[in-house]
Order: sequence, then structure tokens, then C-alpha cells
Amino acid sequence: MTHSLLVVEDEQDIRELLEYNLSRDGFHVRTAETGEQALQAVSSIPPDLILLDLMLPGIDGLEVCRRLKSDGQTANIPIVMLTAKDTEGDVVTGLEMGADDYVTKPFSPKVVVARAKAVLRRRAEATYGEDEVLTFGDLTIHPGRHQVLIKERPLDLTHSEFRVLHYLSRRPGWVFTRYQLVDAVHGEKHAVSDRSVDVMIVGLRRKLGDCGHMVETVRGVGYRFRA
Repeated sequence: MTHSLLVVEDEQDIRELLEYNLSRDGFHVRTAETGEQALQAVSSIPPDLILLDLMLPGIDGLEVCRRLKSDGQTANIPIVMLTAKDTEGDVVTGLEMGADDYVTKPFSPKVVVARAKAVLRRRAEATYGEDEVLTFGDLTIHPGRHQVLIKERPLDLTHSEFRVLHYLSRRPGWVFTRYQLVDAVHGEKHAVSDRSVDVMIVGLRRKLGDCGHMVETVRGVGYRFRA
């Protein structure tokens, strides 16, 4: 199967380098130079994956990511960020918006190709049980619809919040470390701190309201879902 990729990069040399290497590896590649072009391209023909530079003229990469992940029609398109920013804060912001992976410039084209394949493979192999609706009292989790309801009222969760909640709720009572949660949501080898995971859990509990107590802290270990 040939996967379609959208490369969003304003630097021509990097854009052409990625297009050449990805095409040679069997991907169908389209390109965009600005955030506006990227949003238009995705709206026209949704790709299987987006390689998204954060430093773009006009609408920057983080805003493009936010818009795509907040739209139900495009929320499930995986995004790999391309960034010259290597600080933890920039990485965490992108990941919390729903990006699936990141590559820091300067990078090897082979690394980008490998990351793109890994993200697509994780998506294909994900066993979220799309036909299995999970219900715990007033809380309902519908993986197939990527939807969480409390008393039939839908919650506005980020991509990462949904995946963490679903990951925990599939194994009630099991305790998972912060690193296991990061691996389950974003894949291995992410430079994400314990603190960033804790902040995401706090936000998730707040959105869950009266059901927030179901996401329980296990001191010195991590978190578990208590039905």
C-alpha cells in the first residue's frame, strides 16, 4: 500500500530533500510552504501522515497542528513535527496538541523516513478495540468515534488526553508508570518529563469533573484507572 504524505516546510532545500527521499522510499508526497497552504491541502485531499515544520511563515506549525487536531475530520491524521527548537517546552506543547512524534533539525532524511514509517506502523497496529464501547457508571468511552461522554454529554479532550484515558481504562486496576503512558501515546524515546505527564493528568481530571477520581495517582509509581 502506498501512503500519502504532506511535507510542510518553508525552506526549499529541506522540502526538496524530504520529497526526494520519501518518494524514493515509496511514499506519494505532496508539499506545502506555509501553514495556510497546509490547511488547504489537508482539506482538499487528507494525507495519511503530515511532516510539519513548526517555524512557518503566516500560520505557524503549532497552530496548524492545533486546528487539525481540533477538527473531527482531521484529528486522526498523524503528525510528525520538524523543529529546530529542541527545548522540552516546545516538544511538550506539540505532543500535547496531539502530534505523534518529532524530529529535531538538523536531521538525516533516513531518520525522518524511519520515523514516518514507525508512526504509520503504530497506527496500523494499534489495538484500541474500536468496536468495544467502555462504560463505567456515567462515563462512556467510544474508541471508534474517538469520543468520551459523561451522562451523554461529550467532552472536549485533546488527542493525548483521550489516548491516555482509553489506555488506562482498558485495564482497570493496573498501575502504569508515566513512561509507560508516554510510550503508549507517543511511542518510545520521547524527551517528555514526569512533570508534563502530571500536568496532562490534572487537565484530564478537570475535564472529567465528577468522574475525575477514576484516574487515580499511585504515589511513587504512576497512575491507574479505578472504575
